[in-house]
Amino acid sequence: MTKKLMPVIEALIVGIIVFLLTLTNLFSPLDYIVRDRLYQVPRGIRSDIKIIGIDAKTLEEYGPIQTWSRDVYANLIDVLNVDENTKPYVIGFDIQFSGNVDEGDRALVDAAEEYGNVVVVSQLIYSKKWETNDQGITYYPVEGIVLPYEELLNVTSTGYSNVSLDSDGIVRRIIPSETYDGVTYQTFSKVMYDKYCATLGLTPNKVPTDITGRSIINYSGKPGDYEYISLADVLDGKMDPRIFSDSVVFVGAYAPSMQDDFVVPNGGSSQMYGVEIHANIFQSYLQGRFAVNGDTYILSLVTALLAMVIHLLFRKLKTWQSVILLIASAGIEIAVLVAINNNGYSFSVIYFPLMIFLSFIYSLGINYLLETRRKKKVLNAFRKYVAPQIVEEIAKKGDFEIKVGGENRDIAVLFVDIRGFTTMSEALEPEQVVEILNEYLTLTTKSIFDNSGTLDKFVGDATMAVFNSPFDLEDYEYKAVCAAMDIVKGGEAIEEKFQKRFGRSVGFGVGVNCGPAVVGNVGCEFRMDFTAIGDTVNTAARLEANAKKGQVLISDVLYERLKDRLEVRDVGEIPLKGKTKGVFVYEVTKIIGRD
Repeated sequence: MTKKLMPVIEALIVGIIVFLLTLTNLFSPLDYIVRDRLYQVPRGIRSDIKIIGIDAKTLEEYGPIQTWSRDVYANLIDVLNVDENTKPYVIGFDIQFSGNVDEGDRALVDAAEEYGNVVVVSQLIYSKKWETNDQGITYYPVEGIVLPYEELLNVTSTGYSNVSLDSDGIVRRIIPSETYDGVTYQTFSKVMYDKYCATLGLTPNKVPTDITGRSIINYSGKPGDYEYISLADVLDGKMDPRIFSDSVVFVGAYAPSMQDDFVVPNGGSSQMYGVEIHANIFQSYLQGRFAVNGDTYILSLVTALLAMVIHLLFRKLKTWQSVILLIASAGIEIAVLVAINNNGYSFSVIYFPLMIFLSFIYSLGINYLLETRRKKKVLNAFRKYVAPQIVEEIAKKGDFEIKVGGENRDIAVLFVDIRGFTTMSEALEPEQVVEILNEYLTLTTKSIFDNSGTLDKFVGDATMAVFNSPFDLEDYEYKAVCAAMDIVKGGEAIEEKFQKRFGRSVGFGVGVNCGPAVVGNVGCEFRMDFTAIGDTVNTAARLEANAKKGQVLISDVLYERLKDRLEVRDVGEIPLKGKTKGVFVYEVTKIIGRD
């Protein structure tokens, strides 16, 4: 598998995972939590939606609600409708009025009939066993309904108060309508909304539903956001009825003891009373802000393709660029999905950001391993040409940058050659020649590396080394001369050894020069070397060519830089091939202060 193909395969895997996770919503509990935080942001409640709550104060004053006569509710209707010009548009009772209780039943019927703006609730009874319809969708069928007592039902509108709990017990959805025994019933808030529209002569908004017949509530307020007034204060005359003018009023339980509170997506640790939920649903009807689950196939495909592209970019970009891409991609996806939700379609949120985050971490790790491997490979290559101590320093600093092309540097250049090698090689066996050559190359390489030089190349029996390239080297001129002297001294031991073994001796001639040169990658598209070129290099080579066995020749330029640290013998001006003017040359006899 090629290196270029591997990221493509990885991207394909990332895309498949994103597609499958988004399509199946495998981690739906986590996705619901994130959706709740993003989609259920309070949008602001309407001041003309008010709640009259049966709270602890009311229960303390009037006693348990089960003991009340229904003339309490009749009195409330009379108070709210005391003035034809200030009465509410609609009054909705989120209270079950099933069966007859006492003579107060008639009073409630009379009050509701007189004003004509009352809506009461019914209650659907669902089967505990689910069924499957013709489309293969599972549902719980309605097997009964609890309606208000007949007299009240005849003079009011009614809607069921049931809400739909998600698998985690949170109220996020409603079923706008249900059919039982051939009759279609609508949810309580929808009936309230229809009556409100009929009163004001408005055309009701249509509510979208998904394939399960549900709609997602986009809550306008959190628990306690809607204006709430105690029922006791209204009945006791402590509240001016005019505050309910041009309003929609919900009446319902507002005390924990009544056990009519629910977990909602924007409630945090607080629960929301059922009457508040109906108020939120009513406002969603007013503003047409319900949502339905969008087409998961489209989202799955789009996010999978985007995740694949982003993964490929992660594999190519620098870390800081990948971080920006990660944040921007996740942020844009979230912003787009929130906007789409606000326009009626709800989608899963977490899978695309989750996978591109994992993709980022994976790419970061892979890129780190590849870079580590690359650096190790470069270091191993350097070890063949550069002194070990320089390699270690490079590894510590992590500086692997060598300019591509050429640059001007001041360097010292050393050339060394075996004297009489051609004649000797003709008289010895090939294996013996290779043995001598290898020992010689080992000596020259060690001497160069010991003095922090860079081995440029071997040319037959000649060796070229540079100092102060490709990396800066302190006191490089001095170290170049030290390397030359080490080679000459080391050659004496080799000469003695081979004289005993083969009856042949070897010696070295060395030339050293310093000055400006062009260093960099030299060659063609398919073969390049990092080397140094220029007059400084040519002069060093000419000096080596003129050096006799055991001689280290240096140029006058190099001598001027090191004259206080060297003992030399004047060789004089000698002509060098390729130069119109001769070069004054010195033979190094001793390095001062160095044993």
